[in-house]
Amino acid sequence: MAAILELRGVDTFYGPVQVHFGVSLTVREGEITCLLGGNASGKSTAMKVILGLVRPRGGQVLLGGEDATRWPTPRRIRWGLGSVPEARRLFPHMTVRENLLMGAYARTDREQVRADYEMVLELFPRVRERLSQVAGTLSGGEQQMVAMARALMGRPRLLCMDEPTMGLSPLWVDRVLELIRQVNARGTTVFMVEQNARAALQIAHRGYVLQNGVVRLEGTAAELAGNPLVEQAYLGGRSA
Repeated sequence: MAAILELRGVDTFYGPVQVHFGVSLTVREGEITCLLGGNASGKSTAMKVILGLVRPRGGQVLLGGEDATRWPTPRRIRWGLGSVPEARRLFPHMTVRENLLMGAYARTDREQVRADYEMVLELFPRVRERLSQVAGTLSGGEQQMVAMARALMGRPRLLCMDEPTMGLSPLWVDRVLELIRQVNARGTTVFMVEQNARAALQIAHRGYVLQNGVVRLEGTAAELAGNPLVEQAYLGGRSA
């Protein structure tokens, strides 16, 4: 399968502090790829680099084979990046319906927007039940569903998810993982940053383990799930 996203030898800094040291990874079209790591491993910064919120000092970011390293975030969104940020980041005083429609704000194909709106409500029946509810009053798991549905309203070629299971109960973790699997099965490529390795490897096709800003391990989900070094890589860290 063709690569839809590549990081090639990325070096990232916050001022004088280096966060990434030659980070390289590939996300293949049609797959779920996870980037694993403990606190301060550099994985959240990797998501910011992909979204264009942080620009690396060295290396390249490629989207669909194009060098997107210097693209601003809006251009990356227009290309087809969708984002489900850490902590959901819904518009808390707006209704669920309004949050969903915000996901399609840059689109002009109104007929297809209506079709996609029905598609996400079919995929997320719990969201349909909450359309008139103010988003800030939802549970954490419900907010995660709305954040995913909002991102899908943008028709992303690549859905980027930052810590999608963070702060959720075990029951909601299982539900969210199953929804990610369903989104992928419908044709959306998924890249997820996760601290919960066991959860991520249940649904991912491939994964990378980041420690202290360096990719220490990579392989199929089955290979990583059976590798004792994965747990070891979660010990310690100095990068953000």
